[in-house]
Amino acid sequence: MAFGREVGIDLGTANVLVYLKGKGIVLDEPSVVALNEETNEIVAVGEDARQMLGRTPASIVALRPLKGGVISDYDVTERMLKYFIRKACGRSPFMKPNIMICVPSGVTEVEKRAVIEAATEAGGKSVYLMEEPIAAAIGAGLDISGPEGKMVIDIGGGTSDVAVISMGTIVSSQSVKVAGDIMDDSIIRYMRKEHKLFIGERTAEKMKITIGTAYPRGESVTYVCRGRDLVTGLPKSYDVTSEEMLAALDEPLTAICEAVHRALENTPPELAADISATGLVMTGGGALLNGIDKRIKARTGIEVYIADAPMNCVALGTGKALNSLDAMGVGAVNRRKPLI
Repeated sequence: MAFGREVGIDLGTANVLVYLKGKGIVLDEPSVVALNEETNEIVAVGEDARQMLGRTPASIVALRPLKGGVISDYDVTERMLKYFIRKACGRSPFMKPNIMICVPSGVTEVEKRAVIEAATEAGGKSVYLMEEPIAAAIGAGLDISGPEGKMVIDIGGGTSDVAVISMGTIVSSQSVKVAGDIMDDSIIRYMRKEHKLFIGERTAEKMKITIGTAYPRGESVTYVCRGRDLVTGLPKSYDVTSEEMLAALDEPLTAICEAVHRALENTPPELAADISATGLVMTGGGALLNGIDKRIKARTGIEVYIADAPMNCVALGTGKALNSLDAMGVGAVNRRKPLI
């Protein structure tokens, strides 16, 4: 295998990360595509397309081709993947890369097939699928090969995956389509209901990152939120506090905590004892939300740790798995040849 021709991809609802064997993570861009609906041409991909969200003329639409961790627009996803693979690997037509892609633990066989076909059409030679919690655990530096139980909570843009892992396979898991995007929607609904202020997705995301919190802060922080007044139709600004964000995010955070609780309920007692001793590990962009570790600890009574560089854990895990495909268990990796 030539240098850099084995590729690990974290195909996320919010971001796509590409790992090249021997080089590490070489690409990290939003999962957004700007499409000219009149000509069906791609106008921009990644960060350039994200800048267009909510700002495009009628003929151009900036869209996310993945929803809830799965492909919602097959054609656009294929073209987006092809762009990212070529950007990361170059345009040589003679050296197709082997590709490993992560999928949420709850996806169906039909959804898995869609991912495989999209990756193959995008230029993959052989395509492998790996469940996100396992990749996240490996990327976080956990040793999942032994019989001791390890628990991972991966909160991305479209899904939150909770899994108990032992001997390289998932023993108990919960996957809920409540994650970063739903948190943004909750903020938008809160501002509309409480302040009659209409804001966009990017503003909601910035509020979540800046003053969002899952647990009461030591001191209140504020953010000047700008949007459109639903009563007058004119631009308006409002000072929003972190206490309001705690209320706005309560519903999705409660759903994530309940998923963690259900996964623990379904865990064999010996593995539950291991987890109680070693704690839970959080990965994904959602792990960066202020106080989310404290909220989950308050719900479960178990210590919660946030992985180093949590947004990179899944991509790093795919990269490490590429180096040891034969050692990975059947439950961890689905090995597939191109379908066409």
